[in-house]
Amino acid sequence: MFLTISTTGTAEHPATDLGFLLHKHPGKAQAFSTSHGTAHVFYPVAEEQRCTAVLLLEVDPVALVRRGQGKGRTTAPDAALAQYVNDRPYAASSLFAVALGGVLRNALQGRCAARPELAERARPLRIEIPALPARGGAALVHRLFDPLGWDAVTVAPVVLDETFPEWGDSRYVRLVLEGELRLADALRQLYVLLPVLDDAKHYWIAPDEVDKLLRAGDGWLAAHPENALITSRYLARHKRLTQEALERLELVRLAEADGSEVEELDNAVPDTPEETPDDTAHDSAVRSVPLSVHRREAILAALRAAGAARVLDLGCGEGQLVQALLKDPAYTEVVGMDVSVRALHIAARRLRLDRTGERQGSRVTLLQGSLAYTDKRLAGYDAAVLSEVVEHLDPERLPALEYAVFGSAAPRTVLVTTPNVEYNVRWETLPAGHVRHGDHRFEWTRAEFRGWAGDVAARYGYGVEFVPVGEDDPEVGPPTQMAVFTATAPIAAATDQTPKEGEAA
Repeated sequence: MFLTISTTGTAEHPATDLGFLLHKHPGKAQAFSTSHGTAHVFYPVAEEQRCTAVLLLEVDPVALVRRGQGKGRTTAPDAALAQYVNDRPYAASSLFAVALGGVLRNALQGRCAARPELAERARPLRIEIPALPARGGAALVHRLFDPLGWDAVTVAPVVLDETFPEWGDSRYVRLVLEGELRLADALRQLYVLLPVLDDAKHYWIAPDEVDKLLRAGDGWLAAHPENALITSRYLARHKRLTQEALERLELVRLAEADGSEVEELDNAVPDTPEETPDDTAHDSAVRSVPLSVHRREAILAALRAAGAARVLDLGCGEGQLVQALLKDPAYTEVVGMDVSVRALHIAARRLRLDRTGERQGSRVTLLQGSLAYTDKRLAGYDAAVLSEVVEHLDPERLPALEYAVFGSAAPRTVLVTTPNVEYNVRWETLPAGHVRHGDHRFEWTRAEFRGWAGDVAARYGYGVEFVPVGEDDPEVGPPTQMAVFTATAPIAAATDQTPKEGEAA
């Protein structure tokens, strides 16, 4: 089984730049060992005007049987011979997708260390797969690829037997994709859709497959008209995992429909003075220290006072607080979680995770997830931070967040910051009655925040103190208010609460 990737170029942007993007030299033929055979990468054409790379996977059918085809395999052979005589060595199946993800991992992730600007640039591409299994036929192939920005999607059914054309077409097609896309986007589409069309994954479907799907589907899957079918097939029709993936995709879709990169529980608010009242002075003069800096300093001071070493940043957005935490060796483990896959990609670039050494990289983890659901990955940490997060949630969904954080994750310390709506009158640029950000569902007064925090503390066994952040105006209070929750009861005492929204593994 193989595919070809071709591109054209000019003297200014030669086609051989494809070698930088794939991290494979055009002058060499390279071989890579995979779990089910050997993958080869070579360039039959490598010129300034045109360059073609080939990924060829040689599958060993005997080794495939000996290793076991996996419990996730959805098609059982009809006879013993079918284990050795089948389409696996010839058709672009889930085996090929795994090889694609391994051999071209850097290209798939949009990394290009030698020429970073190339990874962000769309370029003319022609991708051809001569033999693609398509359960659903040519019509399904069009339904999957037509919405993805290709100029031309050519699908030619392969006849069952050329000698007997009356027998009709086989379930295989020849696929050609032509258009101007980023190479990483094209490879991510193939990584997801090849096993979807094959509809027969060769390996066991584990819970981390949901994260793989959302990473590869970032930027296109949430809005795809066939995302339910894609998700179900990719996860081998595993109902619980499919439901979880679709719920997380729906959060992303809703945020994109709002025209904002701020997701439902996202803290990716621009951190510049001119884009948010939080960082603009009420006397029309820009503060020497932005309010966002005051927030981070207040959070770091509270974490130090709590003696926290393992910290969750829930709603981490683009990773500013995670970055600040990693500068202090006292924090041995920092986890940033956000519902926005896009924000997490930005955070990963900010933190330079692709260049981080093993020791530093072991201290930080970025997770995609929603605080509307409990998540076992968040249990057992010293402290959790929700900085400018709660106001992005509809009030009726707050009980679900409260249970997920205070009842299920139950860290020893929880820090919550949120705008003080009383202070809004101090900004001349903010119209009366308007909230500070278009995605805010509400903004609390000091009394409302204290009432909410007090109820949560009593319900889940915490004490709570309040800290002003920024200038504490004698009339309207500080621009930001922070609650510091400290566990006063055994953590297990809080776990008998019933979640309001749902639970996720």
